[in-house]
Amino acid sequence: MILYASPPSSAIFSISNASQQAKPRSSSSNCAHQSIPEAPPFPRLFCHNHSCLCGRRRFIEAATATSLFPLCPSMASSNSPSDYAAILNRVRSPKPDWYEDFYASVLANGMKSYEEEIAVYKSQMFANLRGKSQKVLEIGIGAGPNLKYYAGNEGMEVYGVDPNQKMEKYAREAAKNAGLPPESFEFKQAVGEAIPLPDASVDAVVGTLVLCSVTNVDMTLREVKRVLRPGGLYIFVEHVAAKEGTVLRFIQDVLDPLQQIVADGCHLTRRTGQNIIQTGFSNVDLNIASFSNAAFINPQVYGVAYR
Repeated sequence: MILYASPPSSAIFSISNASQQAKPRSSSSNCAHQSIPEAPPFPRLFCHNHSCLCGRRRFIEAATATSLFPLCPSMASSNSPSDYAAILNRVRSPKPDWYEDFYASVLANGMKSYEEEIAVYKSQMFANLRGKSQKVLEIGIGAGPNLKYYAGNEGMEVYGVDPNQKMEKYAREAAKNAGLPPESFEFKQAVGEAIPLPDASVDAVVGTLVLCSVTNVDMTLREVKRVLRPGGLYIFVEHVAAKEGTVLRFIQDVLDPLQQIVADGCHLTRRTGQNIIQTGFSNVDLNIASFSNAAFINPQVYGVAYR
C-alpha cells in the first residue's frame, strides 16, 4: 500500500557491483534450536536417506510433495503440512481475513500507474529469462503483476509464493491473462524466509517490492540463493531508504511506523541494495531509479544478481 506524499523529481543512476562482493554471513547449523530456522544448514533435498532433526526440512518436503518441483515421494510421505503452517505463522503473524482481502484488492487495483511507469525497466530485466529459464520462482508474487512478462516463454513453469492466501485468485487471473497454462503455474502460501523448494531447483527467482515486508531480509536472500541452480539469476526491484538529510528521508522516518501497520509490514528505510550485494552472489548488476508514481517509496534499486 502507498501512503501518498509529494514525490521527488525523477532520477536514474547506475551502479556496477561485479567485483566487490562480500562473503555471506555465517549461520548456525543447529537449526533445531532456532526460533526461525536458518536457510542453508541441511543437505540438498533429493532422494537420499539423510536423518535430520530440523523441522524445516520436514515442512518443506511436505509443502512440495505435489508441486511443479516435486521431491522424492519416499521423503514426502512421512511429513505433515502442519509443520509448514506453524513456521509460516511464526514468521508472519496471522492477519484477519478482512485485512488480507483488503490488502490483496489494493495491490491488484491500486498499483497500475506505477506498473505502467516501471514497465520499460521490467521488460529489459525479464528479457534475461527468455530461452534460459524453464523453472521460475517468484517470491511475494502478490496479485501477479509480473506474470505478463513471462508470456511467450514456451514450457516455462512458474511457482509463486506469498504469505497472503487471498492473493492467489488475483495471481491465477493474471497468469491466465498472460497465457500461462494452469498446469504451468502453482501458488503456495509461504514466506521468503523458508521457501518450500529444494536446493538448486529453479533457474531464476523474481522478487519485486517484497524485501521491504519480509521479517528477515538476509535470511530471505540466503533462501533465494539456496534454491537457485549454479548460474541462475535473481531479478529484483526494491524500494530503499532515501539519502540522509533529505526531505524525503524525513518523511520516510516519520511515516515508517504507520507504513508497517497499514501495509503488511512494509519498511520505508531499509538498505536492501546493500543486503543484496552482501549475500555473496557471483555478480550483481544493481541500478537506482526514482519513479513519480511511487511517491515516497523512492528511490528503488533494480537489477539482476547471478548465482
